[in-house]
Amino acid sequence: MQSTARSPFQRILLASVSASAMLVASPAMAQDADPQAAIVLAQAETPSAPGAKSTPPPPVDDTAPAQDDADMSAEIVVTAQFREQRLQDIPISITAVNAAQLESRSQTNLAQVADAAPNVSLKPQGASFGPSISASIRGVGQNDFNPAYEPGVGIYIDDVYYPQLTGAVFDLLDVDRVEILRGPQGTLAGRNSEGGAIKLYSRKPTGKDGGFVEGSYGSRNRIGLRAAADFKLTDKLFGRLSGVFKQQEGFVDRIDYGCAVPTSGIATTRAPGDCRISKLGGVGYQAVRGILQWEPSDALEVTLIGDYTHDEHTIAGEVLLATSTINSPNTNAAPGTPYDNRFVCGSYCNYITTGQPAGTWVPPIPADPFGAAGTRLAATSGTDRSIYDGWGVSGQINYTLSDMFSVSSITGYRAFETQFDSDDDLSPASIGFGSNSLVNWSFSQELRLNAKLGEAINFTLGGYYFEQESTYDSLQDIRYVPVYPLQFRQPDPTSAKAKAVFAHASWEPVENLTLSGGLRYTDESKDQTYFRLNLDGTVNRFLDPIGAAYGLAYSGPDTRDSNRNGNITEIVTALSGLTAHYDARRWDYRLAADYRLSDALLVYATLSTGFKGGGSNPRPFNAAQVISFAPEQLTAYEIGFKSDFFSRKVRLNMSAFLNNYKDIQIPVSTCPGAPCAARLNAGDGRVKGFEAELTAFPIPGLAIDASLSYLDFAYHADSLNPAAAYPTNPGGVDPNDPPTVPPWKANIGVQYKIDLGDAGSLTPRVDVNYQDKQYTGPTVIAGTRIRNFIPAYTLTNARLTWQNASKDLDVSLEMTNVFDKYYLLTIFDLRAAGAGFRKGRPGNPMEWAVSVKKKF
Repeated sequence: MQSTARSPFQRILLASVSASAMLVASPAMAQDADPQAAIVLAQAETPSAPGAKSTPPPPVDDTAPAQDDADMSAEIVVTAQFREQRLQDIPISITAVNAAQLESRSQTNLAQVADAAPNVSLKPQGASFGPSISASIRGVGQNDFNPAYEPGVGIYIDDVYYPQLTGAVFDLLDVDRVEILRGPQGTLAGRNSEGGAIKLYSRKPTGKDGGFVEGSYGSRNRIGLRAAADFKLTDKLFGRLSGVFKQQEGFVDRIDYGCAVPTSGIATTRAPGDCRISKLGGVGYQAVRGILQWEPSDALEVTLIGDYTHDEHTIAGEVLLATSTINSPNTNAAPGTPYDNRFVCGSYCNYITTGQPAGTWVPPIPADPFGAAGTRLAATSGTDRSIYDGWGVSGQINYTLSDMFSVSSITGYRAFETQFDSDDDLSPASIGFGSNSLVNWSFSQELRLNAKLGEAINFTLGGYYFEQESTYDSLQDIRYVPVYPLQFRQPDPTSAKAKAVFAHASWEPVENLTLSGGLRYTDESKDQTYFRLNLDGTVNRFLDPIGAAYGLAYSGPDTRDSNRNGNITEIVTALSGLTAHYDARRWDYRLAADYRLSDALLVYATLSTGFKGGGSNPRPFNAAQVISFAPEQLTAYEIGFKSDFFSRKVRLNMSAFLNNYKDIQIPVSTCPGAPCAARLNAGDGRVKGFEAELTAFPIPGLAIDASLSYLDFAYHADSLNPAAAYPTNPGGVDPNDPPTVPPWKANIGVQYKIDLGDAGSLTPRVDVNYQDKQYTGPTVIAGTRIRNFIPAYTLTNARLTWQNASKDLDVSLEMTNVFDKYYLLTIFDLRAAGAGFRKGRPGNPMEWAVSVKKKF
């Protein structure tokens, strides 16, 4: 797959030349699709960009925070509908957070922002899934990083789509704002934004020669450095350079079991009393971003953005929660030492190893139908490190020629590679070990024609192209399966393409009433090729007997005597070299109406659709398990209001929604052959809920922000696919299963700025986050189906900031998880598959840090 590396750069060059030619040839208007929307203070006038909604500016409030302490009350302007609009003027449920709010809440990565957003869940995954996240909005998303799956929540960096869950726990390095759009964005953001979209926007250069430097130190030798510099190269060319360095020791002890329990008979190489090998869950993050902005005239703006990230640390710290009996003699950690609860270490420790020893396969008793007796098992080894390297470059062109038309071009290329190993059973037993490598690149090009037709109509017409290639190379050493040995490599490449055309229009037929509509047509395809190889590169005969007998990509008659039935010869297909193809064409639409009852209150209703792409099972253990699954589809109905009361001292936004959810994709543990790890369409369902967000400034200096959300989910029992439903499939769905996201979420933050005169100011802040219990899927123990839940928890964070009178020096003390609450982020249970373990990733314990920030 690496041989295609040259192709994306050629595409970037060709796309840039083509875009430039179109821009020169096309009429344009003032920049109303600027991906980097301006931020204006609450006291300032509403932006007058072409196409901006004609709403009177908010009244000046002399009691609101002063302009230079800004910015908790800053009015955020978004471009979710391809033009600049105040957040309060757009008929979409959006959580938008600016840089000042991020800093005040001690939020430095994307997952922390999502914790405070209603009906949004972004969680870092456990060690088995590497440096990836699970993502969902309103109960729709994805938790598996495999590149053959689509995310369900679209993530965008400066309007460039990031197509994977791997590496998506982004540090909020020098960002201008974060926008979380809830509900399907099928027409506005496109494919795989079925649940919603998350958009990060970098702070653009202004040429004002400013910047900042920030250093921090805290718990477990936490060291952090952040800096940014804004500079002018010429009167027309500006630049901004920013970087971040974060390092911290982990909090889950990796302990050598043989050392800790010397009577166990399990070998150790460590000295007594020194049984801790490392600390898992560490931080080792470095990133840099550079932006150049060229404005040769009032008609043309060109922005070039490049970034690089290196993230290397110990793997996620997990703990063993429970075990069950494993029916295979090939897994014992030592003779007579079965895998059981003796390996449950505690709240913040485990006994992982980084590989499994060589051995000889012991077949099931009494039969050995596959002739596996005596098969040699090679030793496998890895490390307890997770490594991610990623980079990207994007170019944005906005060209203006008249007050009626403009053209925008957004070109992006991103690439990453990651390596991580995982001892799934968290013990010295030889149950399952994986060594994983994932390489990915993606290219996208978007063109938009924006028009303002008179005072009442705004219109956007666009086209989009996307292409990506991934190679997921995984070495698996699975010894819990009693049927035959499973030691193999699967260097599977996946390629995907998508093309789309879209249109969006808004019309104000009478004053204060706006009607909006959008339409998008998407044509997408995906090809995944399978390989099941021995460690020496030959085809594995247990997983792919046809490929081992006849070679890669074989499809034809099986001439082996054992498969003959008289004169009839079976037609068979090899798994290795087989390519599964998926393609789909889809229309999505959106209709919205909003009415401004007063300057303080906007009401709206929307009908929108979205989808998440289908594909084929990326983890088949035989050719019969190459099972396809269809795209998910969502139709959403939403009503809501956005309000600013009491001279804009109180902002309350609320919405209620009903989603018709079709062809829901779920993981299952039963399919042809054993073991199994497939994905099927379970059937249809219904999702309903509500959301509320509040911001208040009741008295000068006091700021309160809060959110509350509820979500309910139910399957339509008569629509369930029997192959994916219980009891036919013990690991499948039950019509009464709860949603796989927390039903209730709540957040409240309070801060008060104390004016100390010439001594500056002191601002204490407290944030409290509540998350309801979360269903993580079923397991089966001794034939009984059991539901797994992450228990509910409440976390409290606090921050105290002193700022000097000149407002160019901040000193902050922050504490996260103030009351040292023990809680879990993930649960991974493979007892139903026979692997015998239930494990979880605990969240960070109480931490403190001191930060000093100098602005210049």
